[in-house]
Amino acid sequence: MKMTWIGCAVGVALAGGVHAQDFPTRVVRIVAPFSAGGSTDVLTRLTAAQLSNRWNQSVVVENRVGASGRIGAEHVAKNVPADGYTLLVAGAPHAIGVSLFRKINYDLEKDLVAIANIATFPSVIVVHPSMPVRSARELIALAKKHPGEIAFGSPNLGSPNHLAMELFKTMAGIDMLHVPYKGGSGQMMGDLLGGQIQLASMGFPPAVPQIKAGKLRALAVSSLKRSPALPDVPTVDESGLRGFHVESWYGVFGPAATPKNIVSKIHADMQAVLAGDEMKARLAPLGAEPSFMSSADFAKFVHAEIVKWAKVVKTSGARAD
Repeated sequence: MKMTWIGCAVGVALAGGVHAQDFPTRVVRIVAPFSAGGSTDVLTRLTAAQLSNRWNQSVVVENRVGASGRIGAEHVAKNVPADGYTLLVAGAPHAIGVSLFRKINYDLEKDLVAIANIATFPSVIVVHPSMPVRSARELIALAKKHPGEIAFGSPNLGSPNHLAMELFKTMAGIDMLHVPYKGGSGQMMGDLLGGQIQLASMGFPPAVPQIKAGKLRALAVSSLKRSPALPDVPTVDESGLRGFHVESWYGVFGPAATPKNIVSKIHADMQAVLAGDEMKARLAPLGAEPSFMSSADFAKFVHAEIVKWAKVVKTSGARAD
């Protein structure tokens, strides 16, 4: 009898290994919790395309938007099978949300497993061309002359771009009007290009094409060093606000109960994708840098981000219901 049970256990273990080795055998869905055209959506679609090529299997992107990314994240955390066939791309907005929102129906660390970081990239502060400013210093000077009159948008309440501007306001000692959007960068971009709002901090994917087309003017980037994607644009730090540093990140998550062998398979394939020349070439113009870390280190990174942003939220006074 003991031998029978041992044989069964070995059989199950081998079956699990084969399952992971063959994964995926059908369509995989990746949930992008923000609207089409925004940073999260762009990175999700790049990731999906590369994984589809590697797996020789369809990888479909599903935009489940709303509640500053919480609807899509809750869907994957609570409502899908933990089999690796429905994944989530989440990032800094979700780490911020842990302390920003009073009620969240899922736990970022307990209900989801951090599988692999994709990339990190800075934001860029852009203005409508009608704005009479060409640098962050000039923007600060103008805002001091017109307190509360200049409107800046953010793709989602509590997003890194929102808090980047709140930090900018605090460090510069200025007052500007915040206009949050519920659907992500796509909706905000329309109003910014139309002049309904004057400026915003935006991720490189949606911003760079508009900057190069002359439809937006770049004032400063949020990283501590200049970006190769916009080498002529100074950092906020070198523009006078010393120590200013905000960067976004995005990674792949799955339901917490996803089998470890499937997590390992997806992680290994993600690392291979990120190391490929094609992915690097696609990320570079966006100002993004691929991120390489183990799943365990990625989980530690997510925890550290939750702690870091909790301090920023408290200092800025930002809060959302």
